Amino acid sequence: MPELLDLVAGATIALDKPLTWSSFSLVNKFRCEACRYLGIKKLKVGHAGTLDPLATGVMILCTGKHTKRIDELQAGRKEYIADIRLGQTTPTFDLETEPDAYFPTEHITREAVEEVLKSFIGTIEQVPPAFSAVKVDGRRAYDLARKGRDFELKAKTLVIDELELLDYDLPHLRIRVVCSKGTYIRALARDIGTALGSGGHLTALQRTRVGDFTLDQCFRVEDIQAFLREHVAPRSDEE
Repeated sequence: MPELLDLVAGATIALDKPLTWSSFSLVNKFRCEACRYLGIKKLKVGHAGTLDPLATGVMILCTGKHTKRIDELQAGRKEYIADIRLGQTTPTFDLETEPDAYFPTEHITREAVEEVLKSFIGTIEQVPPAFSAVKVDGRRAYDLARKGRDFELKAKTLVIDELELLDYDLPHLRIRVVCSKGTYIRALARDIGTALGSGGHLTALQRTRVGDFTLDQCFRVEDIQAFLREHVAPRSDEE
């Protein structure tokens, strides 16, 4: 029988974040369920890498002293499956906002897509989305963007290890991306669309791996209570 986890001392757990949930909501849900199960009022919980509300997939939660591992875990390579809609753009580069511009797609071929994807493999410079948590003079970019403020974000150096075309059905693409920390897949969708002489934005995103943690190792939100009963040591009355 595997050793039970001690959440108060520290544990690292992988969850499958549901669609529309914020990363904070997932952390809060787990913390509340764990505190109820353990009969305690407080539990230190953090996560190793934010996912947008419209993304799903692997989120690593760390409790107790394992929160010291967050930086190490965030540095791990990440894998995503992304659905991209060519021929139009949105301000947020995903479905959070309505399309704001339209472009032709008739000139795009499968061969052209594969060549463009190859051009993004390796060390690249990427400008983060305006609707992102990047800080501008101490303020979050998304706060400024929602207020209609003009500002520029500096390009960041990152690494794309693998970029594979999984499905080609114009105007839709599905790709698999393996990349470094700090990669915005929304921005990659924008840049792929631009490189193809068209626009592009995300329609779906799933994170399938963070470091050594894969999607098949994750448990779902609806299974949190069952997970706690099966894998977590209860607190004794003496503690």
